[in-house]
Amino acid sequence: MAEVRLTAEGIKKYEERLEYLKTTGRTEIAEQIKIARSFGDLSENAEYDAAKAEQARMEYEIVEIENMLKNVVLIDEDNINTDMVNIGTTVRVRMTALGVEKEFQIVGSAESNPLENRISNESPVGAGLIGHKVGETVEIQTPGGAQPFEILAIGK
Repeated sequence: MAEVRLTAEGIKKYEERLEYLKTTGRTEIAEQIKIARSFGDLSENAEYDAAKAEQARMEYEIVEIENMLKNVVLIDEDNINTDMVNIGTTVRVRMTALGVEKEFQIVGSAESNPLENRISNESPVGAGLIGHKVGETVEIQTPGGAQPFEILAIGK
């Protein structure tokens, strides 16, 4: 697995999720399987099949998170250079064609959440903004076509 870039907040979130899955999640799914077994014939037991499928999905998620945490590279938010857009910076841009201002935090793909204005460094907008400075206008190819983004501010 390739390196995974996460903030300290992102690492904590994944560690908490892993702990939940290994403790509470496994206990809950074991109880569901136990109840489903009590219904009798396992060959025609939809509850048992669903519980086993959920157990498999959860175990897969545990392995994925463990692998991700083994390959994590911490984005040190205290030492972020705000001279140019980079992973970990917050950038305010004006989408000049629309006249709309937006603020994003550029994060690693595992931590992205567009609803929280946290965009991936691998997304078209994130990748297009990285390496540019305040005052620059960057033309970025988006799914809706090429859009100019003017960089207004860069912060932590």
